[in-house]
Amino acid sequence: MRKLAGIGLFLLVLYGLLLSASEGARSGQNHYNLGRAIGLYGLISLGAGLLIISGGIDLSIGSVIGLSSTVLVILFKEKGWAPLPAMLATLLAGCAIGLFHGVLVTKLRVQAFVVTLCGLFIYRGLARWLGGDKALSLGREFPAFWRDWLYRSRAVFGLPMSLVILLVVSALATVFLHRSIYGRYLGAIGSNERAVRYSGIATDRYKMLAYVLCSLLAAFFGILYVMETNQVQPSSDGQFLELYAIAGAVLGGCSLRGGEGTVLGILIGTAILQLLSNLVFMWGIPSALEYTVIGGALLLGAILDEGLRRGEGRRARGAKEKQEEKPKEHKPA
Repeated sequence: MRKLAGIGLFLLVLYGLLLSASEGARSGQNHYNLGRAIGLYGLISLGAGLLIISGGIDLSIGSVIGLSSTVLVILFKEKGWAPLPAMLATLLAGCAIGLFHGVLVTKLRVQAFVVTLCGLFIYRGLARWLGGDKALSLGREFPAFWRDWLYRSRAVFGLPMSLVILLVVSALATVFLHRSIYGRYLGAIGSNERAVRYSGIATDRYKMLAYVLCSLLAAFFGILYVMETNQVQPSSDGQFLELYAIAGAVLGGCSLRGGEGTVLGILIGTAILQLLSNLVFMWGIPSALEYTVIGGALLLGAILDEGLRRGEGRRARGAKEKQEEKPKEHKPA
């Protein structure tokens, strides 16, 4: 709770700085755009966070997004699929990628870093090959109904649709991670996989589930991205988004060691990233320095996290030493 309170305070400070930046920063339109960005990027941070909590990592998220966007456009535009089957097939492709990662990590014992780093190159190459290494357009034929419901300027109670979608997905993730035994298994696996395996729990099954959820949300992001831009560039779309996803989760309190993290923290971490990006624009900082600002904030968060961890460790050792120093009471004979 202390860590969650700390990042929540940091978020409020950033928001205060944003409000004081300029009149444009305080406008309703800027807040709407900010909410829309949080809704989009929160999906992939949530997927990355669930995986990190289980002790895994995925460096291929950006390439999965690029491949998913390409697959959706090809299925609809070139293959003549109806919108709903095309989107469902895209989501299933994301699940298949996650399952592929999970099998390699759990059954073949290949390191997750290596598996997903190779995936980063493989899926980017597949996207470029499928798309003919050229920009693809979804076209005007795609029904406005789906655009309105999934992304375009449609609002619910004044909130962007992407943010509403994120809140719904986050509610489901909260029930799964914090209110179900399966979510507790994920956290336990991230903390001490060997102990969990010895207790008779099928650790491989839950680790594969975490990879599937991460790639599924990345594919869903790819669908929403196409709704926004109406086109996809297979060679570049999605690049660096895996870093945004991981950074949002880590800033939100997910430990790269595994076993720690909350859905609320991930949402706060995502909001912090988007506020930093918005502040860079509102303060007139060159856009080339955006990654520098975000990287600096991430480094600061990692340093503070390590400081809190060491402080808690010292307090725990101190309490244990005091307990051991207490004289034992002797019962009267």
